[in-house]
Amino acid sequence: MASSSSSRSDRPGLGVGLCEGEEEYGSESGWVEARSSCDHLCSLSPDLSHIPAPQNTPCYECQHPSENWLCLSCKEVLCSRFVNKHMLSHSRRTNHCVALSFSDLSVWCFSCDAYLDAQLIPQLRPVYQLAYILKFGQPPPLPQHN
Repeated sequence: MASSSSSRSDRPGLGVGLCEGEEEYGSESGWVEARSSCDHLCSLSPDLSHIPAPQNTPCYECQHPSENWLCLSCKEVLCSRFVNKHMLSHSRRTNHCVALSFSDLSVWCFSCDAYLDAQLIPQLRPVYQLAYILKFGQPPPLPQHN
């Protein structure tokens, strides 16, 4: 079976976007470190202070009730690559590359093929905190610095 050094995985955090010879933090254990910066944050919506509630907001295209992501450029809610791939299709079609998972509140950049640390990146912190409050009814715990 031939392999291509430019092939990419369709699953976040699993060797995505790595070329031959590159290593990923935590790749041996399956743990992936979120990035502390991203060159695609200029695409964020200027108003992320009003977002749909993470619970019970279905995919705008197929109405699937879970595994949905919020596009942080246009604020559409679309299902994950594990459902009908509507957020992935949206990202490819529109170049809106940063999205927040309503399942676990992680932030993914489709262009970087990486998770982003929403508590560490100043542009993402407010929308992460708002989504956390909407989902859990209280502010997120303060990040632990080691």
